Amino acid sequence: MAGCGCGTNDTCFDGMSTDYRRRLWLVIAINATMFGVEMAAGHAARSQALQADALDFLGDAATYGLSLAVIGASLRVRAAAALAKGVSLSLMGLWVLGATVHRVFVLGQPAAEVMGAVAVLALLANLASVLLLVKYRDGDANVRSVWLCSRNDAIGNAMVMVAALGVWGTATGWPDVIVAAVLAGLFLGSAAQILRQALRERRVAGAAA
Repeated sequence: MAGCGCGTNDTCFDGMSTDYRRRLWLVIAINATMFGVEMAAGHAARSQALQADALDFLGDAATYGLSLAVIGASLRVRAAAALAKGVSLSLMGLWVLGATVHRVFVLGQPAAEVMGAVAVLALLANLASVLLLVKYRDGDANVRSVWLCSRNDAIGNAMVMVAALGVWGTATGWPDVIVAAVLAGLFLGSAAQILRQALRERRVAGAAA
């Protein structure tokens, strides 16, 4: 994986590219579609991991939309947008952690077959997103947040596939719970990266004002 972007000046790639905008629109469509598919499947399969991953799709679609909206804005505005995305990703991670704890006390084993089938579909969608965005994995906090969310999706779906195998092999719901908890940690870790870079960029913008 590439480094964490620049964050110490305003010369980073800021998204001002027609090609980058086109790729973001494609990725928004992919993520919005997969949110609906995974949330419905997660509810039907009683899978917390699928629902957690569906929320990641929703968060990514919103993140990409916000990224499009602030392209071309000042460094201060772009840093503020990245801060908002970092906070929202943190809240998502905390929600998943809370829902995972609740899931421990809810009877019912997730349907491993549904988990596995949807995870394969989602992984293909996420790999397409990663391939679209890998060229732009470095840049300011706004661009960097897009890449981290895309990467998280691909990792998340691979882990849901592991959870499905675990549920099938152990005949318990614990692999699903464990994977959902790990995904929550992934969200929180990425949020911390985004927030640190956005705060650095906001300080730079303030110093230059």
